[in-house]
This record gives sequence, structure tokens and C-alpha cells, in this order.
Amino acid sequence: MSFHVVHTQRHVVHSVDGKRMLPLHCIFMSLALAILSQASPSLKPKRNMTHREGSKKALRIFVLADTHNRLPESVKEIAKNADEIWHLGDVCAEAILDELRAVGPCVTQVRGNCDSNFEWPQVVDLVRGGLRFRLQHVPPDQPPENADVLLHGHTHVPRNEKRGNVLFLNPGCVTRPNRGSPPSVARLEIANGKINWKIIPLR
Repeated sequence: MSFHVVHTQRHVVHSVDGKRMLPLHCIFMSLALAILSQASPSLKPKRNMTHREGSKKALRIFVLADTHNRLPESVKEIAKNADEIWHLGDVCAEAILDELRAVGPCVTQVRGNCDSNFEWPQVVDLVRGGLRFRLQHVPPDQPPENADVLLHGHTHVPRNEKRGNVLFLNPGCVTRPNRGSPPSVARLEIANGKINWKIIPLR
């Protein structure tokens, strides 16, 4: 058997008994890939995870209720970091919504008993992160059957209570807190079918 090295213009081609073979660097690469394919999973090259396969970024929602004509500057500052804003009713002055929209995130609102715009919905159902959310101002007497989380205002008192299979949440009141509670808003984070609820006192 004779072994020859043939020099070409671009690379070196090896031949055995006159039969051309792959360039040497290609042979080494093929061998390396073959060895790697038989290696343990920890040694195999890992492909990049797609957005769906990896852990999804948490959706940040700023939740407030019962502004009753007032929107402190501190509230707008807190809302700037949110992906969405949910107002749970008793907006009263519609200019409040304009101020919230000026912050940037999409604003969703429901009509409270003190709101006079009857074009606003009393109930809004949303799906976020695989969870069903219901927004309404006055809390129902019984947990709804078609919601995982119910967010409401009206009582002016923060709430985080599980009733049956439904979680009831209330961010408290921005301007007229009740039962000794401070003025407050809330931050809701949703990721991978789970939520993180945090009440933020305003004083």
C-alpha cells in the first residue's frame, strides 16, 4: 500500500493506492464528531433553548383600584416598570386613565360603582401565563367557576385569600384606605403558571 500527499491549490488531499481521500483536517473533524456523539450527554454540545423551551420571563402587572380622582406621582413611578396596568374600578375622573396611559404600559380597567362611564365593562376576563383572571370592582359572594384568580377593589382593604379553587386579590385603595390599612397598590408577576403578589404601601 502506498500513501501519497497531493498538493492542490486550496488544501492537501491524501491518497491511498491512488484513491483520493478527504483532506486531513476533515478526517480529524469527522473522527472528533464521531467520538463526541458517543460521549456522555454532559459532553455533547447543547443546542440553544428556544423561547418556548426555556423558562419564560415573568409578566409584570401593576394593579390598582379606587383612585377616586387622585393619582399620586409615586403611583406613576411604580407603574413604569410594568408590562400592563390593571385598574379595578372607581377611577372616577377619566383623566386618571390618560395619566396611566402616558406612563406607557397597556391599561385595562373595569367600571366601579362610582364610575359614570357606562361604556366601561363591569367584568373583564383575561388569560395570562396559562391562568384565568377575572377583573371586577365589587367582589362576588361566591367564587366564580371559570376563573383561577379574581381581582377586585371596592372594599379599600388589601386582600389575598383563597376561596375554594379561586384566589381573591385586592390591591387596596390609592386614596381612601379602610380598616387601618395604608394607601396601597400591588404588583402581580406571572410566570410558568404561577403568580407572585406583592402589596406596595404608598406611605
